[in-house]
Amino acid sequence: MFKFLNHLVPARFRKSNPHVNVVRLEGVITSGRGGLSPRLNAKSLDPILKKAFKKGTTAVALAINCPGGSPVQSALIAAKIRELSTEHKIPVLAFCEDVAASGGYWLACAADEIFADENSIVGSIGVISGGFGFPKALSKLGVERRIYTAGISKSTNDPFKPESKEDVAKLKALLREIHESFKSLVRKRRAGKLKAKESELFNGAFWTGNKALSLGLIDGVGHMGEILKRKFGDKVEIEEKSAAKSFGQRWFGMATRHDFATELGEVALTTLETRALWQRFGL
Repeated sequence: MFKFLNHLVPARFRKSNPHVNVVRLEGVITSGRGGLSPRLNAKSLDPILKKAFKKGTTAVALAINCPGGSPVQSALIAAKIRELSTEHKIPVLAFCEDVAASGGYWLACAADEIFADENSIVGSIGVISGGFGFPKALSKLGVERRIYTAGISKSTNDPFKPESKEDVAKLKALLREIHESFKSLVRKRRAGKLKAKESELFNGAFWTGNKALSLGLIDGVGHMGEILKRKFGDKVEIEEKSAAKSFGQRWFGMATRHDFATELGEVALTTLETRALWQRFGL
């Protein structure tokens, strides 16, 4: 009788069995609202992470399916996870799904242990910046562009001007600085576990889960359910915490905005950017 009633009690109130909260980190990491695809940023994840690291939780599992994105948002999210883990003394396990690369691997490094499927894409410890140049487009259209600045570097890498060596050098220096921050995080979080030269690990390459294990980038190959049962027993209770709704899920809310056409344009652009990120990894 009492055993039956126990199943009617929400999992979070049951103290007898180990309880693991799952936070799904899926999509591109960006500070913006994004398009129709899921987007990750510190602001939207903050309330979800706080719910996950609540009293009575045995561990928090991160289900990661992310091709990267903003290094700043990656750092903010990872720092918040470490802060809550330390504050509440709750261990964190990361489970890489299709891809945990670039910023996605940055998030995985916030965990105490990292696991992946043997075919997961893991790594891409590097920094990339891309864009387009249109220096001849306006002249062909008979359009004269006028731009004025206060500060000689204000129009750096203007896509409507020919690319300059000085601008490229400044951008590469910026990317190297961000890359060093990424490398420092990996060195710290994977201390004593890395099994290859930094020239191989930190060149932006990515690997399957099996290869990532041999390089020391992850701690094991396997899936969330089996590993959580192995660690916490067959009676472990797993509860997924809901993420904020994506823009696509708030479609009807968008229809009330006064700048509907602009919003649609932003959706189209961010959707293309998102597809480009995923396609880098063949997905």
